[in-house]
Amino acid sequence: MSEVGTSVFQVTATDADDPTYGSSARVVYSILQGQPYFSVDPMTGIIRTALANMDREAREHYAVVIQAKDMAGQVGGLSGSTTINITLTDVNDNPPKFPQKNYQLYVAESAEVGKPVGKIAAHDADLGPNAEIKYSILNTEAQAVFSIATSRDGREGVISLRKPLNFEKKKTYTLHIEGVNTHLDPRFSYLGPFKDTATLKITVGDVDEPPVFSMDYYILDVYENALIGTAVGTVTARDPDSKNSRIRYFMEPSLNDDDGFIIEPDSGLIRTTYMLDREDTPLHNITVSAAEIDNPSMVSHVPVTVQVLDRNDNPPEIKTDEDIIVCENTRPGQVIQTVTAVDKDDFANGQRFSFSFPIGIPINPNFTLKDNDDSSASIVGRRRRFSRLSQELYTLPIVVWDNGEPMLSGTSTLTLRVCPCQRGTRAKVCQSEAFLSSAGLSTGALIAILLCVLILLAIVILFITLRRSKKEPLIISEEDVRENVVTYDDEGGGEEDTEAFDISALRNPAAAEDLKFRRDIRPDGSRPPLGASLCLTPGPSHSQTHTPRRLQGRVSPASLDTEAELDIRDFIRQRLAEADQDTSGPPYDSLQTYAFEGQGSPTGSISPLGSAGTQSELDYTFLDDWGPEFQKLAELYGEEVEKESAAEATEKP
Repeated sequence: MSEVGTSVFQVTATDADDPTYGSSARVVYSILQGQPYFSVDPMTGIIRTALANMDREAREHYAVVIQAKDMAGQVGGLSGSTTINITLTDVNDNPPKFPQKNYQLYVAESAEVGKPVGKIAAHDADLGPNAEIKYSILNTEAQAVFSIATSRDGREGVISLRKPLNFEKKKTYTLHIEGVNTHLDPRFSYLGPFKDTATLKITVGDVDEPPVFSMDYYILDVYENALIGTAVGTVTARDPDSKNSRIRYFMEPSLNDDDGFIIEPDSGLIRTTYMLDREDTPLHNITVSAAEIDNPSMVSHVPVTVQVLDRNDNPPEIKTDEDIIVCENTRPGQVIQTVTAVDKDDFANGQRFSFSFPIGIPINPNFTLKDNDDSSASIVGRRRRFSRLSQELYTLPIVVWDNGEPMLSGTSTLTLRVCPCQRGTRAKVCQSEAFLSSAGLSTGALIAILLCVLILLAIVILFITLRRSKKEPLIISEEDVRENVVTYDDEGGGEEDTEAFDISALRNPAAAEDLKFRRDIRPDGSRPPLGASLCLTPGPSHSQTHTPRRLQGRVSPASLDTEAELDIRDFIRQRLAEADQDTSGPPYDSLQTYAFEGQGSPTGSISPLGSAGTQSELDYTFLDDWGPEFQKLAELYGEEVEKESAAEATEKP
């Protein structure tokens, strides 16, 4: 659609001849092919349009042959040619056109909403964006049911469903569809409106549809404790098809977990199968199914909610979980606790309760009850003072009445605990409980601590018992001056057993500082004879032998010979008889040892301590300076020197 003389392209030819020599290098251009559509300037080689209103839709491609000739185009000049391919570009100079004005489309009534049901297209001779078309539905009635959108390539209109179709309600729809170019060129507006319209008639096809319930959701009511088989409500469904098939109602087990209801298959009446309890389950959700008798595969479902209405079948009771604390310093007329009641039943106008003491019981001398007329009551003390020591717990029965129909009552027995409450605090907490709570210790922690203490105590007692069960030594000696100490921890074979130990290893009693006393009896003051060694075994009337205690006083070496003349056998028998008759002695075995070297030896004793001689001229006082290890030796020699000095003094006249 370009004007005549519009420049299209320029060609240029070159000549190798000398341009300064005549006309041999002078080139002129001419068109050999492409007329009458194009022309060429002979001097510049510019190709121009030669015709007006060239139409791309009529012819799009052109081949133009241009010749270049030297010698200024004269005869005898040399020439060359080239071919130029020219393509006309598109402009939006063609409006869209529907191939036909009326169209028809069949759509089944079971078509899904939002899914495409058909297509329509207008023709546009232009290319690319110039051929894009926007489709729309002009009539409002059709717009409510159908919609149209342009395809991705911009050429077709796709028709979709907005609402479900119903053959029984409307069988046909008429759509007025318009197609308009989206990219208009003002230069060609004179060619007319770039849009077109067509009429589409849609016919709704009849299909067999499942039953349709009268409601999308059912809510039914029934009173609790109703008799089995009580009618709850009815659901209804119909066949939307023209044949109007009969409907059968049922409840699929896979869709219903609640088995408290059944439905009559012909009428759709729902009944109870057991007595319902609102306090247990206030709402029951079930699903009812309906199917055509002629075509059982056509099934539809509807949800049903059954509300259980309340009846006054639960007596009220006082809401309390813990004991009520009564302070010991409670004054007469003081409110101890305000109690409220609870009722499992549901009252439409709100719950109201009244309180009183049971009828027929004596007047309570400790407490009285005040109804506050607001569904609460106050427990008031009547005594001047309570004592936890005299009585810690009190029981208080209270009767609660509701305002239901029929009116019900319940008796709750409260426990009141007397405690020495903390002063300066509002909360009524016993002092012991407050101490435990302030310490942050629970009951379980206290029990664990108590168990640990008991275990430790048991361990200590066991340890002490084991220590006491060990045998203590029978002879406790402050100092043992024996050169060798031989200890045997086995029982001997009696007096005849002379191989059990070496008796020669025992010490000489004459060298001992003092003698041992019996630990089980008090000594009689007599000094035992010395010189014999004997081991005693338990007799028939006494199971244990005893060790005599250390005798009072000291024995000097000079007096050993005179004391050895006593009868040691009589002494041993006397001590053995005392041990058999003693009931206060400890029940342990003991060993009594008497060391006696005997008498009548021709050589006498070899011990230097017992040898009689002249008074030593040595002064043994220097032993006191040697330390505590030689203290006993210093005492022995010191006493001996003193005795000898005293004896010499008495012999002198």
